[in-house]
Amino acid sequence: MSYQQPPLLFAENALEPFISAKTIGFHYGKHHVAYITNYNNLIAGTPLDNLTIEEVIALTAADPQKIGIFNNGAQAWNHSFYWNSLTPDGGGEPSGDLEAKITQDFGSFDKFKEELKSAAATQFGSGWAWLVLDGGTLKVVKTGNAQTPATSGQKPILTIDVWEHAYYLDYQNRRPDYVATVIDNLLNWEFAAGNFQAAQ
Repeated sequence: MSYQQPPLLFAENALEPFISAKTIGFHYGKHHVAYITNYNNLIAGTPLDNLTIEEVIALTAADPQKIGIFNNGAQAWNHSFYWNSLTPDGGGEPSGDLEAKITQDFGSFDKFKEELKSAAATQFGSGWAWLVLDGGTLKVVKTGNAQTPATSGQKPILTIDVWEHAYYLDYQNRRPDYVATVIDNLLNWEFAAGNFQAAQ
């Protein structure tokens, strides 16, 4: 079952001045496309071709012989989730049940923000920072390379991509500045709230 790249829900320049159209063009138009192309080529003509990408990721996560399939499939999925985690009208704070749950589990929204910033900034090398629901509790986790919390039984709510290709054209080596900018201006709390409701 070939995986199709979901369309961006915003124009390539819609996240400026925080993330440039040039970055989106390379990131969405080249990096993400390459993962999807590689994944589809790797599963073509195999029994995995009949499964959803989520099923393939779950089946290949712990199989060293299928690491190429996992890496490309998980990166294809992670990126699709990341694009939905961003919106030109983002930032601010969530509302309703998600806001209450963040306050309950982290102590305050500001404490949550600091934990997310720290996870994203301190992920060594390439990877991701996530807000997840884990056994009924919201947590911030970080994963390296293509890893995704879904393979650990956690339910992703939001993510921030901290691979260098996500920010280097705009921020060079200033990853903490990129992370703070995304959290303050671009996080899609409507998307997060939908994921939170579905995960309960």
